[in-house]
Amino acid sequence: MYIDHPASFTDYYELTMAQGYFKSGVHHRTASFDYFFRKVPFNGGYVVFAGLKELIDTIQHLKYSEGEIDYLIREGFSEDFISYLRTFQFKGTIYSVREGEIVFPNEPVLRVEGNLLETQLIETLLLNILNFQSLIATKASRIKYAAGDECTVLDFGLRRAQGLAGIHATRAAIIGGLDGTSNVYSAQRFSIPAGGTMAHSWIQTFEDELTAFRTYAEIYPDSTHLLVDTYNTLGSGVPNAITVARELRAKGHELKGIRLDSGDLAYLSKQARGILDEAGFANVKIAASNQLDERVITSLKIQQAPIDIYGVGTRLVTGDETPALDGVYKLGSISGKPTLKISENIEKITLPGNKKIFRYFNEDGTFYGDAILLKDETDIERFHHPTFPAKQSPVKDQRHEKILTKVIDKGNQTFEIPLVKEISEYKKQRFKLLQDEYKRFDNPHIYKVGISTRLLKTRDNLMNKLKM
Repeated sequence: MYIDHPASFTDYYELTMAQGYFKSGVHHRTASFDYFFRKVPFNGGYVVFAGLKELIDTIQHLKYSEGEIDYLIREGFSEDFISYLRTFQFKGTIYSVREGEIVFPNEPVLRVEGNLLETQLIETLLLNILNFQSLIATKASRIKYAAGDECTVLDFGLRRAQGLAGIHATRAAIIGGLDGTSNVYSAQRFSIPAGGTMAHSWIQTFEDELTAFRTYAEIYPDSTHLLVDTYNTLGSGVPNAITVARELRAKGHELKGIRLDSGDLAYLSKQARGILDEAGFANVKIAASNQLDERVITSLKIQQAPIDIYGVGTRLVTGDETPALDGVYKLGSISGKPTLKISENIEKITLPGNKKIFRYFNEDGTFYGDAILLKDETDIERFHHPTFPAKQSPVKDQRHEKILTKVIDKGNQTFEIPLVKEISEYKKQRFKLLQDEYKRFDNPHIYKVGISTRLLKTRDNLMNKLKM
């Protein structure tokens, strides 16, 4: 799924700079930009990279329509620049980590190469797509980790999402590890499992709760989940659900589950479980919703709440706690020469040149650390902490892999993006290779990300020249 009219899906200054490059005759100069983020959201230890398919699809359709051309004419852009845009197509090359990959701060997880104008023009849409989907995929991963593989976790967030962001939020949530969604639009678009049952309005529509339950069960005898907290969860909701469960069983069907949407979820789920089990319905699942996130679910698990299904909404799709991933897009080279951005804060000084990432592994197959190298480097013996280079990590003869892949070559897609469910499975397998100390919610261990000796020297030499 790509963004309609992607050429205008940008910030105004991208266009003023593009025209400036064109008018000054530098637009054909080669350039490379890096996408990376500086801080892990939610005070966590990792990020799940997501959004690559939407980015590639959108870039493939990046052309200026007549409506967009007319708008730019009215805005006063020059005739010769407008003429250039009429036939504009992205002809650059993009390297990226795979969707679902586990990534870390300050490493260039995507690199764009091409002429200066085209690489600049895609900045805003790239940041918009990758920052949001990676944020939500990471939040979803944390929520699923809290719930555990034994529980089903569903996305209920569309009604609380910020407008159309709910579409991509669902996609990212599945990549992050969730099991399904209530969002029909995204389920259809991205081949995601969808489901849902009833709201309180269904119960209120009928003369009494039992009639509401019976009516629903008659219509959906093989997929009945009953919302039991409309009036009195333990006083009427669960007992009425058991009545319907007995009636279904007498007809050869089984009640699938009940849902709790308010109150003390730990207490109510324990009480409901006991009542259901005593009545002979140990097979009935208990679902819970209402302002859930990874910390609430962790608390419920600690209290041994017998909840089988979690429906998460607001705090998932809004990226609660960290509403935005601070991904940035910075120039790494111009006309084949490395360049960097200087800052008084050394942590904000960018890394120069065209770069790649090696991921190193421990003997047990888990992730050890990532090294950022210049593009033409091969094996290295060690990598350095980017801020405190005296801190080194030896990696000579240690098993490693390249995690950047060419996905667009001179404007043509070269890498087939898997289906969402396949990306989710890849994320699951990679997540297993991340040690538990990086997954904890409080004070997670900091993953090693360093730079090669050559990259360190290149950066320091450029810094010294620019400060003269």
